[in-house]
Amino acid sequence: MIHFLTAINQEPGAMPGEGLTAIETFTYFVAAPIGLFLGISLIVWALTGEKKSKETSSSITSIE
Repeated sequence: MIHFLTAINQEPGAMPGEGLTAIETFTYFVAAPIGLFLGISLIVWALTGEKKSKETSSSITSIE
């Protein structure tokens, strides 16, 4: 029954290859997007994070 349903959606002349394994599917569609999101978020956080301010104050830069 499943083979019949998948054959309905095939284009004429299509030669589909083997399907993905469960590990490949998880890697491509879950682990890779999460890893990319975390990596990009870490880079953005590191580049736009709050800068440390110097403890020494100057009369030129601040008024007390």
